[in-house]
This record gives sequence, structure tokens and C-alpha cells, in this order.
Amino acid sequence: MANIKSQKKRALTNAKKNLQNTADRSRLKTSIKKVNTLIEAGNKEEAQKAYNECSSLLDRARSHNLKHRNYVSREKSRLAKAIAKMA
Repeated sequence: MANIKSQKKRALTNAKKNLQNTADRSRLKTSIKKVNTLIEAGNKEEAQKAYNECSSLLDRARSHNLKHRNYVSREKSRLAKAIAKMA
């Protein structure tokens, strides 16, 4: 542990942020899995709703520097393409 007061505060802040980032990444992965599951099940309406939510979470992950912009773009494209292929 640091001896300097500001560094002690910074260590606490970093720990809080780490927890929040971990939760955000987990929520994002769960959302992507949900869309993929609905696509495999063939439920286009529900998949579209889940995709809209997932897209929002991907954008949030990008704006908070959790994921790279190319990753976000690629995932959104893959999911949209898979939904569009559904009959």
C-alpha cells in the first residue's frame, strides 16, 4: 500500500473502477450471448430487441474505453448480418 495520501485515494478509486469495468464487460458479453442464442433459436423479433440493447452496450463500452472501436464495429456488424439472414 502507498504511503502518500493521494496515492491511497487513487488506489481506492482504481479498485472501484476495476469492479465497475469488470461488471460492464460481463454485462456486454452476456448481452452478445443472448443475441446469439436468440438467433440460433430462430426468434427474429426477440433477437432484434436484444440486438438493440446489445448495440447500446457496445457503444457504451467504446465510449468508456472498455473495447476497441474496431471490435465494437465488427461485433455490431456480425450480429446485424446474422439477424438479417433470418427468414
